[in-house]
Amino acid sequence: MKRQHATYQVAPYPKVRRWMAAMFRSTQGKSIMHGLIEVDVTSARAALAAHKAKTGQALSFTAFLTACLAKAVDENREVQAYRLGSNRLVVFDDVDVWVPIEHDVAGGKYVVPHVIRMANHKTLREIHRELRAVQGANIEKALRGPRFLPTALFGPYLWLFSWIGNRYPEVRKKALGTVGLTAVGMFGSGAGWGIPIPPPTFLVTVGGIGEKPGSVDGQIALREYLSLTVSVDHDLVDGAPTARFTKRLRELIEGGYGLDDVAAEPALAEADGTSKQKVVSQ
Repeated sequence: MKRQHATYQVAPYPKVRRWMAAMFRSTQGKSIMHGLIEVDVTSARAALAAHKAKTGQALSFTAFLTACLAKAVDENREVQAYRLGSNRLVVFDDVDVWVPIEHDVAGGKYVVPHVIRMANHKTLREIHRELRAVQGANIEKALRGPRFLPTALFGPYLWLFSWIGNRYPEVRKKALGTVGLTAVGMFGSGAGWGIPIPPPTFLVTVGGIGEKPGSVDGQIALREYLSLTVSVDHDLVDGAPTARFTKRLRELIEGGYGLDDVAAEPALAEADGTSKQKVVSQ
């Protein structure tokens, strides 16, 4: 309960935020390398708008980015390496994408991560449907997870999880996926990058979209550019694989990966326009 004072207010420090603060502290010390890129999304956004105009249903931009991310990682799997002990790395075949989703619960907002399993084997539409289903799901069970331990146990729990994860990467993969996608651009307008705290996995942070002139077939035209931040643990992944991944991700997004297949399929069964899915930052 908030308490009003003459010159300030005192409000509770939510336990969810305390849990997240403990998670952030647990990832400190990583040798994180950030790459800031701009990607032309003019054609992709036009295709999504055309799909909505034709069917009356909005296709998730997040699902599109997830499909592109999973495909780019599938072709450059070194970027999703996990440590196994002190002298080995594990590179999984499947690309499991960790996505934090904001839910409205009893007047409050809660962020509950969801892992899209085997995203590299799913179509854009399948990813879209999964995200929509998760947004509308009951999250009470998830809210009873480890972040609702006594606050004093947050640190020991996270230390134990890290210790187990370094020895059994399958445990870490089950909880965190192999790569992450998070967004900050939806909370503002215009171009801009988000620089995340050291992430537990290979992470792509979606920033804002801004307009500026670009070259198209030798002509200058106004284009829409999406700001992306690619964050990788340099202790595990070198710059060259990261650069190859980044180049491929840009090609897939600018080429509208998966959108042609969606356009050729029947309309979606669910009423997407009523969904309020929010993919949020850490």
